[in-house]
Amino acid sequence: MKGEGGTFAGMSKGKKQKFYVVWKGAQPGVYTTWAAAQAQVKGYPGAQFMSFESEAEARQAFQRGAPVRSGVAKSPPKSKAASGASIIQDSICVDAACSGNPGKMEYQGVDTRSREKIFHQEFPLGTNNIGEFLAIVHALAMLQKKGSQIPVYSDSRNAIKWVRTGKCKTTLVHNAKTAHLYEVIGRAETWLATHSFSNPLLKWETEVWGEIPADFGRK
Repeated sequence: MKGEGGTFAGMSKGKKQKFYVVWKGAQPGVYTTWAAAQAQVKGYPGAQFMSFESEAEARQAFQRGAPVRSGVAKSPPKSKAASGASIIQDSICVDAACSGNPGKMEYQGVDTRSREKIFHQEFPLGTNNIGEFLAIVHALAMLQKKGSQIPVYSDSRNAIKWVRTGKCKTTLVHNAKTAHLYEVIGRAETWLATHSFSNPLLKWETEVWGEIPADFGRK
C-alpha cells in the first residue's frame, strides 16, 4: 500500500524481534514469536495482548497488568451521548467508494480539520468494506510511523470491526483481477497481527454530523 512512507511490505523489512504479552488468553504470559502469542488469543473472547520492543519491557508490562486499550478491543455500545459527541478535529477521516459493489474501488484519507487529502489508492475490483478496512489500516500504519496517536474516523462499522479483529472478512472472488488487492489485504492483516496501536477507531456519526470529510461525493 503506497502513500506517506511506503507499503505495508516495506514496513516489515528489517524488523527487529518483538516480544508479545498476553494478559488475557488461553495461557497468559510473554512470548517471543507472534505465532506462539496468536495461538493463545485466536478465538479467545475478549483477548488482551500487545507487542513490545524488548523482553524487559514486555515482562514489566505483564507484571503491571493489561492497559485499558490493548490487542483486540470491543467497540463500546452506541448511546445517545456518543451520537451527540463533538468531532475531534485533530484526526484522520477515511472513506471508500465503488462503481458497483463489487466494482472499481478506491479509498482515501483526509485531515479532518483541513480536508486536505493525505493518501489515495485505487483497485480495478473491490468492495466498499474492503476499501474502508484498507484505508483504516493505511492510516494507522502511517500514524504509527509518525509517532502520532490521533483518532481515525470511518463511517463503516464492518470495517472498524474487521480492523479490531485483525481480519478482512470479505467473500470477494479471488481471481486475476483481484490478485493484487488480496496481496494488499494480506499485508494489512499481517501489519495488524504484528503491530499494536493506541489510536482510537471512531465511528463517524453521519446522521448527526453529515457526510464524512473523506466522502467521495458520489451518492
